[in-house]
Amino acid sequence: MMRYVSTRGQSEALDFEGVLLRGLAPDGGLYVPETLPKFSAEQLHSMAKLPYAELALEVTWPFVEGFMPKDEYAALIKETYAEFHHPAVAPLKQLDGKLWLLEQFHGPTLAFKDFALQLLGRLLNLALARKGERGVVMGATSGDTGSAAIEGCRHGDQLDVFILHPHERVSEVQRRQMTTVTDPNVFNIALQGDFDDCQALVKASFGDQSFLGDRRLIAVNSINWARVMAQIVYFFYAGLRLGAPDRSVSFCVPSANFGHMFAGYLASQMGLPVDRFVVATNHNDALDRSIKGGVLERQPLKPSLSPSMDIVVSSNFERLLYALGGNDAQAIHTMMSTFAEQGEAQIPEKIMQAASNLYSGAVSDDETVATIKRWHASTGEVLDPHTAIGVRVAENYLGDSPMICMATAHPAKFAEAVVAAGLEPSALPATMQDLMQREERYEVLPNDLAQVQRYVADRI
Repeated sequence: MMRYVSTRGQSEALDFEGVLLRGLAPDGGLYVPETLPKFSAEQLHSMAKLPYAELALEVTWPFVEGFMPKDEYAALIKETYAEFHHPAVAPLKQLDGKLWLLEQFHGPTLAFKDFALQLLGRLLNLALARKGERGVVMGATSGDTGSAAIEGCRHGDQLDVFILHPHERVSEVQRRQMTTVTDPNVFNIALQGDFDDCQALVKASFGDQSFLGDRRLIAVNSINWARVMAQIVYFFYAGLRLGAPDRSVSFCVPSANFGHMFAGYLASQMGLPVDRFVVATNHNDALDRSIKGGVLERQPLKPSLSPSMDIVVSSNFERLLYALGGNDAQAIHTMMSTFAEQGEAQIPEKIMQAASNLYSGAVSDDETVATIKRWHASTGEVLDPHTAIGVRVAENYLGDSPMICMATAHPAKFAEAVVAAGLEPSALPATMQDLMQREERYEVLPNDLAQVQRYVADRI
């Protein structure tokens, strides 16, 4: 049975159910597997033509084993990915000779977050039902996580869902996907601050849960290991369809909180041959500065046309630093404590040296718009702004292997950027045609921990 340990080394190891329900470790760290399963070339060949749900079962079962019977887990996964609107679930589309898009927007909320959160919601509800408990889901979103978490959890009869988004800093479609859900167990909070403020309040609430009484607080942000686990699958899916394990592939990931990118790194450690990873950010370039300069550093957040990437403290980057540093929990604890106290910390040299196949780049709003316009003119493809950032940075790092860029969201969710490129807004799918006419329900609250916790406590 897989055990999970904290990146900061001062919390007890847990099993899968433990990390599923715990989220953030008590020492402030993030849970990671103590060991990783490894797939041989022969095993990868046997998995190469599996449909998405069957591949997801094979890739993730070693992490889940012991939590539930394999046949029940297989049925849960099949049910999860039946919710997607494309038979391939994550289809590949070729842009040019070396650049490919992995379309990740065919789920219920049109963003890559659906891959993990549709599964996570089901797993959480099952775990709580077995314990006879009701849980409180509390999450922060820069745009896409919130709607995907709500969609994944709203049918769970063991769950109440509270999602914080930065007031007037997400796109209208993103906001409405959250605030027009009328299930009685769903609550939306528009916080007067930015995403990092939302995330800080959620983390503080996990640190002291006394405001909930006897309820359990549950994380759906990418600090929850089960989300990262589910995201490993589509790296294998894309790589196997483009020739792995007989040849290497490369990935470019539009990234902010880094769970998406860390899942790709884990796939490479589990046997997928990866030539290079490319991290793409907008002008909130904390990750780009860290990768190139070896320093964790806070800078003020600036709103952008790619709001899902408007983050300046990347939670999951800690998981990568831990792995690259040889699982040195003490070094991570020291570095993150310094960062928390001073707003800046040096990344140890041995970690930087271990990141030899990790590249990065940052893209301005103007360049994002220009990229949308240029690729539409040459291919007819309409890129959402986050995907455009990925494509633009990927162009700088093309090599001999196919470069797979994650197309993280449907362009209909980000009309402002598409219109700025001189294009007509993309139409929403038929299931969302009336989104702009639906009644909204949300509460605007100040950036104040006590008021947010009081709001939650009064409604559970």
